[in-house]
Amino acid sequence: MFKLNFLLYPNVQDLHISNDYSLNVLDNNEVFNLLKKDFLKKYNFKDLKTIEFSKFGILGFMIELNGKIAVSKGESQSIVDGAIEYEKLGFEVLWLDLNKDGSVKLDLLEKNEIDFIFISSYVMDTFVKTDLQKVKSLTFAKVISNSSANFDENCDIAIFDCYKLSGYTSNAVVLHNNEFDEQNLANIDALSIYLCFESLRNQTFNTSNKKLFLEELKKQFNDDIYFFVEPNSTLEYSLHFALKNIKARELIRTSALSNIHITNGEGCSLGLSKPSRIIQHMQYDETTSRNAISLSFCEEYKKEQIEKVVQILHKKYRQIRVLNEQ
Repeated sequence: MFKLNFLLYPNVQDLHISNDYSLNVLDNNEVFNLLKKDFLKKYNFKDLKTIEFSKFGILGFMIELNGKIAVSKGESQSIVDGAIEYEKLGFEVLWLDLNKDGSVKLDLLEKNEIDFIFISSYVMDTFVKTDLQKVKSLTFAKVISNSSANFDENCDIAIFDCYKLSGYTSNAVVLHNNEFDEQNLANIDALSIYLCFESLRNQTFNTSNKKLFLEELKKQFNDDIYFFVEPNSTLEYSLHFALKNIKARELIRTSALSNIHITNGEGCSLGLSKPSRIIQHMQYDETTSRNAISLSFCEEYKKEQIEKVVQILHKKYRQIRVLNEQ
């Protein structure tokens, strides 16, 4: 199997869950407290909490922040949806659009006083990098960052999406520096904390495949490949491109039958019909945004394996083109 979508759809591992992680108000919860201590030490934060990583979980999280909020449109769907619900309650949200090149527009930060900003070190789907140090030079707001694919020490609050990391649960772990009240023991999802930490400790990235895949894709697809974002602007273990005159989900579905797993964004590796929201925020129309494909690399492949994968993708691409033209 060639898993080229691991940043959005992780390898689900067989995990042994000990009942020592079950929390009890009449117990000292020694095993859990040690896990919590190690998690916080690894990323240099003072405390953690868990939230449901959904629009209503994010809505509650935003209300608890108690301040003026800015949100990048390059964030996860749950965060964007939560911010929309937050606006429906009458609160103000400062939205940061995306530029044509996929980067986040930061100019509004200098013109507005905000308390918290949801902006990660990468844009979802395309994995275009965002310089959080630059963000912090433009605003005094605390930076809240989805750190599942890349942790940046410049963030003030880090969110780890348990599903993206482990393939289990819809909750997330939030690391912070006492911006929140202590979470009630009964509301702490100890399992998500354990799964996130184990996945992060075992998380691996491959940075050598990107260049080889890029060269082979250009060679095989020639004029049929193009790029919404510059390959050098994305995380070193990711590659984003587009194929002309084809819906990405068609290639995703047929490639999966050959055990080649690719994606065109959040929630789309199963070939769902929604096009990339991120590409549309970059001012591309819906039809064009359906061309988008993302690859991410956690394993090292030999040159011969990469050539084989790209040849299969190209063959399936040509077959789809022929069928669509009939």
